[in-house]
Amino acid sequence: MSEFVKSVVEVSAKDLQGPGVVFCPNPKMPLWSNHPRVFLDVAAGGEARCPYCGTMYKLKAGEKVHGH
Repeated sequence: MSEFVKSVVEVSAKDLQGPGVVFCPNPKMPLWSNHPRVFLDVAAGGEARCPYCGTMYKLKAGEKVHGH
């Protein structure tokens, strides 16, 4: 079993797609670390963790998610 680097990615409200989600892997991740794309709901709790790689996506401090 390999150990994944668990990083934190801060996102702003404008980075959210559709109903307040981000997707992982994100475009800045190296190609070798790709896994199936998952959509993570950051708007609901202010953060979400990818079940594949452990990357934590957090809404930047002070960011407000407006109505959908």
